[in-house]
Amino acid sequence: MKCALVRPDGSTVHTERHATDAGRGPDAVVETILDVAEGLAGKARADGLDPLALGIAVPGVVDEAAGVAVWSANVGFRDVPLRDLAAARLGLPTALGHDVRVGGLAEARLGAGRGTGHVLFVAIGTGIAAAHVVDGVAATGAHGAAGEIGHILVRPGGPRCGCGRDGCLEAVASASAIARRYAEATGAGPTGTPASAADVADRAAAGEPAAARVWAEAVEALADGLATGQSLYDVEAVVVGGGLAQAGPRLFDPLRAALHERMTFHRRPRLVAAALGDEAGCLGAALLALDAR
Repeated sequence: MKCALVRPDGSTVHTERHATDAGRGPDAVVETILDVAEGLAGKARADGLDPLALGIAVPGVVDEAAGVAVWSANVGFRDVPLRDLAAARLGLPTALGHDVRVGGLAEARLGAGRGTGHVLFVAIGTGIAAAHVVDGVAATGAHGAAGEIGHILVRPGGPRCGCGRDGCLEAVASASAIARRYAEATGAGPTGTPASAADVADRAAAGEPAAARVWAEAVEALADGLATGQSLYDVEAVVVGGGLAQAGPRLFDPLRAALHERMTFHRRPRLVAAALGDEAGCLGAALLALDAR
């Protein structure tokens, strides 16, 4: 859990990290969230600051309007009224958001997309998800599931995705998919430390054929997914974050070229790396809370 006290201008005055420890079960995780939030509000007051609002961001399916964490595989949430629970505990206006959407909100307003009216934030890690931010507001969709760009079908009949369909973008181009596909390509056994996506990027840059093939296939799939996103959203900037973005020019140079090759009448969006790192979620949750109070 990444936690912070954030001023209305987006500056951070205090940060904390706490173990989620999801193995204890969802009820225990909720209790920890509430305890940590209460502690942060107490610290603010002790430091002479006035807590204005609380923002919480969680993974999975989130009904932001109702303030409910509908479902999360990682922490086991099912229909948890987290916003109301937190508001009752702290007595503060509270907003609940989706982790990637609030990350996109922060990048659009405070980070790499600052000053840009239309931003698509794409987080590439274990999976791939996106947030479409227009004039500082992230779209949630009719059912709280907007931005699931990782489940665009890019390779029909391709690798099986965790959603159950073959050929989704994240089954080819997420960090976990790159590592898995490289292991399959090289016949890596269960012994030893498996190569990460970063390792694959390094080996591809060094000219290893299997790594170069897996990396190139991932970049091509990402370009297809982002081109579809640009067709749908017509954004000025695509901000890429998450673990895979750490590959830097090894990712962005070929991805930018492949994306531009796919543009016909659409304007080419700026393709840039996220600027806020893993603080984006905290900052975005704070922005969401300030907007909602």
